[in-house]
Amino acid sequence: MSRPAAKKELGQHFLVDENLLGVIGRLAELDPEDVVLEIGPGLGVLTAYLADRVRHVHAVELDGSLEQPLRDALGERDNVHLHFGDALALDLAALDPLPAKLVANLPYNVATPLVVESLDGLPSIHLWTVMVQREVADRFFAEPSTKAYGAVSVLVQLAAERTGFHAVSRTVFRPRPNVDSALVAFRRRELPPTYSRVKQVVTAAFAHRRKHLANSVELAGLAGRAQADEALAAIGRKLSVRAEELAPHEFVALAAALGRE
Repeated sequence: MSRPAAKKELGQHFLVDENLLGVIGRLAELDPEDVVLEIGPGLGVLTAYLADRVRHVHAVELDGSLEQPLRDALGERDNVHLHFGDALALDLAALDPLPAKLVANLPYNVATPLVVESLDGLPSIHLWTVMVQREVADRFFAEPSTKAYGAVSVLVQLAAERTGFHAVSRTVFRPRPNVDSALVAFRRRELPPTYSRVKQVVTAAFAHRRKHLANSVELAGLAGRAQADEALAAIGRKLSVRAEELAPHEFVALAAALGRE
């Protein structure tokens, strides 16, 4: 049977090299009692691998045309629940049983929002092992004042600590992508109690990256200019500071200084 063609508009690049599965399994610290969430199972190569090693797999696939190839790949395995729909729209927090790990070759075009939304939207997840574009993987744990550092860096680092990284060759995918990829693993840390507010501030701060941070906060309507200036002074930062200069913990302090939970 011919392999279904990947759909570029869905960011599909199917994992076809099974040699990489052992690396994924190691970084994901798979256990027989695990419940795993996989987003973008594609042709089911990783899905079948997971199903043979954990208690239950929730596999979420947007492309309904892949249902039969997926079921063929899974064969008689009965511990996989296929969910067809948009992972960003489905109520994944209501999955039963609740997943504790997210292990996935994420579709390129939605990888960043999927990870960001899972940080607070899926509180049951305590370990992520995701395949993403290399530049996206680099952003997750980038240092302040670097080109890669941005809103996603702050949000991921406030929610998790990196536990593993593995560069991935383009040759493991079909079709072969034009960019490099990487596996990155990270474990949940306790979220700041004001995380939702911090998320607002971080998003606003990086929305106008080239502007001074106080201007960005004012433009987002989170505070007046005088209040933004006072908040920056309260955390010991100059009024000319830009968002990329603040470390993740400083955004928590800034959100507190701005008030209005």
